[in-house]
Amino acid sequence: MAKTAAKKDKTKKVEAAEWMYEIISTPHVTEKASRGSEHAQITFKVPLSATKPQIKLAVETLFGVKVKGVNTLVQKGKTKRFRGSIGFRGDSKKAIVRLEEGQTIDTAAGV
Repeated sequence: MAKTAAKKDKTKKVEAAEWMYEIISTPHVTEKASRGSEHAQITFKVPLSATKPQIKLAVETLFGVKVKGVNTLVQKGKTKRFRGSIGFRGDSKKAIVRLEEGQTIDTAAGV
């Protein structure tokens, strides 16, 4: 019985890791986001349904760092016109993750 319990625990860990990769999809690389690296801040694009505790847990688990705090913001989509037809950009959510002193994440290497 111990072997089946161990297999279930491993599958739970794999499932947990999958949703973490869905939450932390890509780093948001802009001039403003790169200025945050001076203050130990990293900006990520996250799904609209992601919560602050989920984001914190995902970053700590995937990158092995200690997170001090998480701020989120939702950018509302714009209405755009192209050749007379109206289109709409979707909403997007960003998470600004502040790390503890001495902690760093190399976003160029990837997850």
